[in-house]
Amino acid sequence: MTNLPRVTVWNEYYHERRNDKIAEIYPEGIHGAIANHLASQGFPTHTATLDEPEHGLTDEVLANTDVLFWWGHMAHNKVSDEVVEKVFRRVTEGMGLVALHSAHDSKVFKKLMGNSGALTWREASEKERIWVVAPGHPIADGLGEYFELPKTEMYGEPFDIPQPDVLVFISWFQGGEVFRSGCCFYRGRGKIFYFRPGHETFPIYHDKNVQKVIANAAKWAAPTGTTDVFSYWDRKGWHRPEPLEPIEVVREIEIEHPHE
Repeated sequence: MTNLPRVTVWNEYYHERRNDKIAEIYPEGIHGAIANHLASQGFPTHTATLDEPEHGLTDEVLANTDVLFWWGHMAHNKVSDEVVEKVFRRVTEGMGLVALHSAHDSKVFKKLMGNSGALTWREASEKERIWVVAPGHPIADGLGEYFELPKTEMYGEPFDIPQPDVLVFISWFQGGEVFRSGCCFYRGRGKIFYFRPGHETFPIYHDKNVQKVIANAAKWAAPTGTTDVFSYWDRKGWHRPEPLEPIEVVREIEIEHPHE
């Protein structure tokens, strides 16, 4: 019996089936690589992909998911609005979301952020140095002051997202750009972590530091309580006729204004 959160890893699973070189890096898909690592750390894991019915995110799957990892790139527009609404609802109810790499442009992430998620980018196989700017944060547990990825895709500022509630990582790239690469947000009862690394043509999800961040993020984003506050209010309604403390109730007087 584990106390670790139940994780679902969602992936389009298009690149790996259409490009032999990517398939060599991720023979079980990007979702498989992430799920296998989390499972090796004791997390109960499940995977879901775009072409499954309801994109693999049925009501039952979402109800049994504490943290949802999301990887998407070439088929954001194929994700149904109905599924987006279900995921949005579950996050506000308390399910954690970890948005990976190009999920910055996903319907789910943009709806939760209320922004476009736009950024600058360049594919040049350059070095990325990821600085830990919140060393006391649980997502940075076990990391040094920075770690490096030798070859990756550049993401650069400006990054059109709300100001993060906590900024955990900032990336510097060999070409000179910087980027807010580890961002925490709260929406309703849910926690969201955006983590930049993960371009499909590089073995980034096999990197030990990236794997450490992913496991830490799964723990951090997990629900912290069992109260489903939004379902509670759906049942009870929002009106609170009885005050918590005694007060003198003053009725408003309706004033009739003469017609001009």
